[in-house]
Amino acid sequence: MIAEFFDGLQKFHFLQNALITAIVIGIVAGAVGCFIILRGMSLMGDAISHAVLPGVALSYILGINFFIGAIIFGLMASVIITYIRGNSIVKSDTAIGITFSSFLALGVILIGVANSSTDLFHILFGNILAVQDLDKWISIGVAILVLLVIWLFFKELLITSFDPLLAQAMGMPVNFYHYLLMFILTLVSVTAMQSVGTILIVAMLITPAATAYLYANSLKTMIFLSSGLGALASALGLFIGYSFNVAAGSSIVLTSALMFAISFFIAPKKGGLKAKFAKK
Repeated sequence: MIAEFFDGLQKFHFLQNALITAIVIGIVAGAVGCFIILRGMSLMGDAISHAVLPGVALSYILGINFFIGAIIFGLMASVIITYIRGNSIVKSDTAIGITFSSFLALGVILIGVANSSTDLFHILFGNILAVQDLDKWISIGVAILVLLVIWLFFKELLITSFDPLLAQAMGMPVNFYHYLLMFILTLVSVTAMQSVGTILIVAMLITPAATAYLYANSLKTMIFLSSGLGALASALGLFIGYSFNVAAGSSIVLTSALMFAISFFIAPKKGGLKAKFAKK
């Protein structure tokens, strides 16, 4: 099977595109996921991944690139959630639940208007093997942009993630960095839609970062490890999906989940067995 997969890589351009795109998405999703976990914003990643659906559907209807509509609606959902949370007694998880379910429902209706159940299936569950050259280059461009933002604002994102009150006391524009993170989260969610679909995007954002969190002692280490695990899970998941003719997006997510499950028991500092023995 391995030989067959590498033979396919040499022969088929679509498989080359799929592998490159999957690895790129795994790297960038792993990096952004670290900040999402540290800020306790896993639900926000889930919300934005679902909120982009109406933007994608509207883009199909208008005949424009789905990337444009998805980013607009993703950012819109982020602003709405933050506004509700900051201007009412409604808690964050409630605001997220209301917003993402509403956007998801709107997306399903718009997909129905567009009359395209096939597109809906690909949007929800991904279709990494159908990635075109343009999609591949967009993914690479987005990854470079997101990683550049993280590199340029690493210190600020680190401080606002660990201690927003300290950051505010230091005069940092905490809200600006919050929305900056929401912007790159939206970019990654829209890009990852091609590989795993809107339903499983949150797994690509959270699972590699959670696995890295079991090993890392610093944010930099966590980011590098999470990105590496995301890339590895993407490559192995694509191999499994292609070799056994199953959904590649789901294979990627399950591969990442298996890595976390193994790490949970063997991680040297925070693993399940370590914690169990420490109590004895």
